[in-house]
Amino acid sequence: MKIKNKELPRNVILLGIVSFLTDVSTEMILPVLPLFFVSIGVEKAIIGLIEGVAESTASLLKVFSGYYSDKIGKRKIFITSGYGLSTISKLLFAFVTTWQQALVVRFTERVGKGIRTSPRDAIIADSVKEETRGKWFGFHRAMDTTGAIIGSLIAFLIISYISYRKLFIISFIPALVAVILTLFVKEKEKVKKTERKKFEISLASFDRRFKKFLLIAGLFALANFSYAFFILRASDLGASSRETIFYYVLFNVVYALLAMPFGQLSDKYPRKYVISAGYFIFGITCLGFAFATSKLHALLFFIFYGIFSALIEGNQRAFVADLVSERVRGTAYGMFNTIVGIATLPASILAGALWQYVGVKATFLYGFVLAFLSGMLLLSLK
Repeated sequence: MKIKNKELPRNVILLGIVSFLTDVSTEMILPVLPLFFVSIGVEKAIIGLIEGVAESTASLLKVFSGYYSDKIGKRKIFITSGYGLSTISKLLFAFVTTWQQALVVRFTERVGKGIRTSPRDAIIADSVKEETRGKWFGFHRAMDTTGAIIGSLIAFLIISYISYRKLFIISFIPALVAVILTLFVKEKEKVKKTERKKFEISLASFDRRFKKFLLIAGLFALANFSYAFFILRASDLGASSRETIFYYVLFNVVYALLAMPFGQLSDKYPRKYVISAGYFIFGITCLGFAFATSKLHALLFFIFYGIFSALIEGNQRAFVADLVSERVRGTAYGMFNTIVGIATLPASILAGALWQYVGVKATFLYGFVLAFLSGMLLLSLK
């Protein structure tokens, strides 16, 4: 679909480029990170601990960064500092030798994401019209994921010639450019000084539907364990390091191609239906990985994983904006991101423990059951 120049929101385009470059950097690392952890002797249960702690503990910052961006009427400072911290962490991966160091660096990288995410989502929502919100969140996710494709393709092409550690150092370059670009984001003060003292981090002032959606999204997040387990499952089914990276590239290609169309779909039809479909697709993906018997099955279900991501990532963010007022949007995104992030801790820890102590099928069947339950609850949301 063509987009007219007069329709282009400057901040959304700029933040799309920032996310593109950041994901070029990040996704050079992510598809090999679980394999790197294994190479330095980290067990699957510990990988689950690392991923869970990094995502969920750092996510506590998302509610505070969102809240304070509302309170002071400024969002840009959180965006720049968050991207900056994540960029520095890219270099530190090159020097990791133990699981404890891996935990600290992974946590630090996610802290940066925790600081920037809610204010960034709020700026995007502030910068577009309500009737095109799904489209522009879809655009942002598409830019983000296109960067992921480029980054994982770079990893795919050069991983046979350089070490994991050299790859981590190279990934620093596009991330640094992204940080510089955040300096050009423009914002206007949305909150009057006389109103700032009234802000509180509380659910009391939010709509009942928003509260229910937080619970449902949190339940689904308990099912949505780390991508690392899909990478490890593909390896378990016989895929080589380069093949698992290729599967990850394919996942991101599907995600990028479908993110904006699915965002537009949610502008046309009730967003809860589109998000519910994503939950169900994730459940099918987990079921497929549970009973997969070959690396070709893994290839197929990485495609499903991309469809799932395109259905929910941008649309959940757009749905949050639908359910709250502009004045508390940063706080709302903070609550949403924090609840989803906190749920990642037990999700990934349990997934790793189930795999190591019960068996691989238990991990993915666990995800299947909770995903379908979450989908049914969201369909009933009124």
